[in-house]
Amino acid sequence: MPEGTKLAEEQVFTYRVLDEFSSFDPQVVEDVNGSEVVRDLFEGLYNQDADGNNVPGVALSHTVSEDNMTYTFTLRDNAKWSDGTPVTAGDFVYAWQRAVDPELASPYAWYMELMSIENASAIIAGEKPVTELGVSAPDDHTLVVKLSQPLPYFDKMVTHATTFPAPKWAIEAHGKEWTRPGNIVSNGAYVLTEHVLKERSVRERNPMYWDNENTVLDKVVTLVIGDDAQALTRWRAGEVEKTEIPAGQYPALKEEFPEEAYALPRLCNYYFTFNLESGPEAFKDARVRKALSYAIDRQVIVDRVLQGGQFPAYTFTPAATAGFEVPAVEYAGMTQAERDAKAKELLAEAGYGPDGEKLSFTYLYNTSEAHKQVAIVATQMWKQKLGVDVELSNQEWKVFLETRGNQNFDMARGAWCGDYNEASTFLDLLTTPSGYNDGKYSNPRVDELMTEAKSSANAQPLYTEVEQILAEDMPVVPVYHYSTNMMLDDSIQGWPVNNVEQNWYSKDLYKVAE
Repeated sequence: MPEGTKLAEEQVFTYRVLDEFSSFDPQVVEDVNGSEVVRDLFEGLYNQDADGNNVPGVALSHTVSEDNMTYTFTLRDNAKWSDGTPVTAGDFVYAWQRAVDPELASPYAWYMELMSIENASAIIAGEKPVTELGVSAPDDHTLVVKLSQPLPYFDKMVTHATTFPAPKWAIEAHGKEWTRPGNIVSNGAYVLTEHVLKERSVRERNPMYWDNENTVLDKVVTLVIGDDAQALTRWRAGEVEKTEIPAGQYPALKEEFPEEAYALPRLCNYYFTFNLESGPEAFKDARVRKALSYAIDRQVIVDRVLQGGQFPAYTFTPAATAGFEVPAVEYAGMTQAERDAKAKELLAEAGYGPDGEKLSFTYLYNTSEAHKQVAIVATQMWKQKLGVDVELSNQEWKVFLETRGNQNFDMARGAWCGDYNEASTFLDLLTTPSGYNDGKYSNPRVDELMTEAKSSANAQPLYTEVEQILAEDMPVVPVYHYSTNMMLDDSIQGWPVNNVEQNWYSKDLYKVAE
């Protein structure tokens, strides 16, 4: 913080989340908000700075072998768990083996596969024991990782929660209850002291953290508030210091609170996914999928519904992605009137519409006022332009994740925030083996290109071809690319506004005196 900063007497940061977290277990957590908490409770090999660059966490540095297949991390000797036990390379080996263990069935096991760690795929498939994973600890402060192929962005991937260390002794003592306050042992700047399901959670400074003397916030409180408007009211009343801006309200709030209303480009996409496995028969026809995509007026959704600096999406990968050039895809270059005309033509060709069979389906989204507004506008566009009937269905977050993951839907809301800043974090989702390919889209050429991209010195031409195939097959409908729309009280300083992944750490924040 700048010299001479006058700090507030009470260093407590309270913020709002929409829904309950998926988990506090680093190898199980699968949502953005849950990962924010996990980054406070646990520390991986590297953290990110305010611009999204890697900075030392438990690892001070690493070296890479000449063939780019072996990474050797040197760990600090002063890292401790909250119970005083030293953090060792063995804690990482245990956590990484746990992440690929079919017994844990981590929803993020596939991430370890994407990291190209030796034998990860075979272990996840149950063909090899976890002990065969290409990760070892020759001593307490050295972690060696062997890859199955060179991966230029491997070190960017270790800031992700799935790769954080885990305390074997606490997990063995408490089983699934190990993440409860009182049971949990963590190595981050904070410890979990309270958790009331669907209501609140509290994390407080971890005195054992190696850099505790430079931590300023003493306590971080999250409140679960399921309604955007109510959350904003509570922000205005000073009960929470950070909340999301309700859809459409950014322009007015920016005028009213110029220093506290934010719209920041964010490494996330928002899309509709077709269930190609067990969804409506009509969805198996690419013409139907393209018709539904073309008929969406994305400009109306971002300019009139959301109004928070979001970007209309015609590709799956956001333009904010490092090193990614947005390829030209045919429908992006059309006017909306041309897209609408093409949509009618494609739907009729497929045998649906006014002169053919009636198309109707259900759209599933997780409960939120903004998602509901987007859903209503999209379904009105489909109804007016194409005569399609859509029934809306919403579920709370955890139930929604399960329903979508089990393919119990026709069309569902999808959104993805980059796990690291490179195009593959998005495009890998639509490969056949991906754990989050909820629509079960499968195209051998896409799989082939994405495999090739992993070891390519210049992957852009491959990503361009993948995006062009996606525009042709339309397994998902890209709707918009996010911006972070939030109200942040000006007493809270140190927010990483330039980090497009919006990975923030409470240890880097501080509260100034009013």
